Amino acid sequence: MLKTLNQAWLKYRLKNQEYQFLFDAPPDQDVVCFDCETSGLDPRKDSIVSLSAIKIRGAEILTSQSLSLKFKQQQVINPESIVIHGLRNMDVEAGLEPADAIRQFVEFIGSRPLVGYYLEFDMAMVNGLIKPWLGISLPNQQIEVSQLYHKQFYQDWLQPEHEVFDLSFKTILAKLNLPSLGQHDAFNDALMTAMIYVKLNEMRKD
Repeated sequence: MLKTLNQAWLKYRLKNQEYQFLFDAPPDQDVVCFDCETSGLDPRKDSIVSLSAIKIRGAEILTSQSLSLKFKQQQVINPESIVIHGLRNMDVEAGLEPADAIRQFVEFIGSRPLVGYYLEFDMAMVNGLIKPWLGISLPNQQIEVSQLYHKQFYQDWLQPEHEVFDLSFKTILAKLNLPSLGQHDAFNDALMTAMIYVKLNEMRKD
């Protein structure tokens, strides 16, 4: 009931009715995994530098149906972030204006659920561009792979009260016997996260 009311409120707040498709039922078994590289770690003042998204249908990662975007920058990229992802302002000069890039992303994902690692941060970054434009944050269902991993391998009632869970990306890949393609490249990170999602879903079915 609460979810239905929230969806109705978001539809009412939507500024551009061409994007009503965000509220459609998602295509059966489809999700989109995405990742952002950013100019810094503060969603209130930093910006997206690059973004990649990959469609998943069931257990199939559709790399042929992917999106990779670079965003022109209106500010200097934090040197500490450059060390992480290697993207300088000159590397994205030929990129898209943020408004054009985020429009492509929204049209690519449609109403599909969104999958990610540290998804809350990436959602904050994309919604920082989407909300002023459409009047709403994305209504898509969100799936955090670290939560799926935790549910698969840790049962709270069996764990010592103060045990610290290692939910690092590197540990999750190793535990699932998945290859590391090199982090902090938006496409590689989206692809590895997609592999984690598919592997965990397959394990859950066994």
